[in-house]
Formats: sequence, structure tokens, C-alpha cells
Amino acid sequence: MQAADQTLIEDLAILRALAIEAGALAMRFKQDKRETRNWEKTGGSPVTEADIAVNELCAARLGEARPDYGWLSEETADVPARRQKQRCWVVDPIDGTRAYMRDDPHWCVGLAIVEDGRAVAGVLYAPELGALYEARDGGGAYLNGEMISVSDCLAEEGCRLITHQGMVSHKSWPTPWPRVILAKPSPNATLLRLAFVADGTWDAAIALSHKSDWDLAAGAILVQEAGGVSSTHKGEPFAFNRHAPVQRSLIAAGKRLHPLLVQRSVIVDISDPQDPDGSSAPTINNGVS
Repeated sequence: MQAADQTLIEDLAILRALAIEAGALAMRFKQDKRETRNWEKTGGSPVTEADIAVNELCAARLGEARPDYGWLSEETADVPARRQKQRCWVVDPIDGTRAYMRDDPHWCVGLAIVEDGRAVAGVLYAPELGALYEARDGGGAYLNGEMISVSDCLAEEGCRLITHQGMVSHKSWPTPWPRVILAKPSPNATLLRLAFVADGTWDAAIALSHKSDWDLAAGAILVQEAGGVSSTHKGEPFAFNRHAPVQRSLIAAGKRLHPLLVQRSVIVDISDPQDPDGSSAPTINNGVS
């Protein structure tokens, strides 16, 4: 076994143990009789004391374990030096903070490693679902120790889809969507949407809007190792740890369904987030928004 492979196995073990510890910390905040403080960040998304506490725990543990890796987290001011590192930790302390705040169990701790722009290892832990997902490059994807795989769905008609009703029913689609089965409600955590595609619970997930690296990295390696594909809606592979740690959009599905969803969605115009002058508002390329 090459030294790099052995290091990745060790890194995955670090992430697994930390995800469980971080999930327990988040649960203690929920179980505390005192109300956990929360506030709005710039842009209107919520953050709680638990998000910050979990972030500080992850920074301490991962910084001690691999001080030579870069660091990228939703709850930490960006440090451009991360881009100079071959490997970088990518952390979402609590993905699905809104769900966490309203006692919806669909939230998770999301931890990943990206190397040269690719996600190579990831762990998702959803304490209230009792679900621990993990994957590493070439090592398969697992849920609670059992190997998982994406569904074998090969057609849009009847596929089980995680997205918003408004996306499917929008009148601007040149060809209306066929009958699909939608997740209702759609899980608040993007990482869990990817996990549910990876384990075959749902056939596909689509988000026609910008998504941050921490929303995607840990889920992207899960889908890959479960035999599926995740990309932008244009079929572009994700390139993580760039100047702007943001991806254009998301489509995740099995290898036969994925190209069909890309073929349908590619006409939607969503700006490249690496273009500082771009707008993220999606429009159909027939002039109708």
C-alpha cells in the first residue's frame, strides 16, 4: 500500500471519530434546558452557538492531527493560504441548521478532505437519524459499516427526486418534466440529500443554485464511491478549494440517470461563481426567468 493511501485511511479514521464527537456535542446543546442562542449571518442564513462550538472542536482536533493541511469551514473566516495546500479539510459543523433549530432530525456534521481540487474522503454523521456515512477514494461508501450503492434508475419518468416542487413545475421548461416522485419535505441539509442518493433511498438530487464547497465535498465522495456521479447542472465536475469555494449547482444521480438530468437542465443559465461579476439567479436560455 502506498504511503498516501495509508495516510488517507488514517485521515478517514480521524474524521469518523471526530464526526461522532462533534455530533454528541451538538446534541448536548439541544438537550440543554437553556435555549441555545442563534442569530443571522450576512446573507440571512442562521447560525447557533452549537455551530460555533462544533466548528471550534473540529478546528482544534483537525489542526492538531494534520497541521500541514488547509482549512475551509462555513463558520470560519476564509484563509486564502488553504489554496496552496495539497490537502484541505472542508467542514460544515452543522449542515441543516434550520432543521437543527426546529427539532427536525435532518441535520448532520459534514467533514471532508479535498486533494488537488477533488474530494477524496468524507464522513457525514446525523445523530438523530442514527446514520454515519463514510467514504474514501477507491474504498467504497458505507452507512453504519454496511456498503451502500446508488439506485439503478435509468429514466426520468417515475424517478425519486430530491428538489423543490417549483423547480419541476416551472412553466419555462421547453419540455415539461414527466411524472416524478418528490421528497416532501426536501431535507434541509444538502449533504444529507447527497447521502440519500448514495444509499439509494432517492434516485437523484438537483439544486439549480450556487452551493458552497462544504455543502458538497463530503457528499460528493459518498456518491462517487457508491457508484454514482455528482456535478454541476452542466455536467462540470466539481473543483473544490478554488478562489471562491462555491460550485455552480448540483446534480447527483446514478450513472445512467445523471446524463439525462444534465441534458434537461443544461439550458438553465447559472453564473460561474468564479466570475466575480456574475449573478447567481437561474434563468432558462429562452429569455424567460
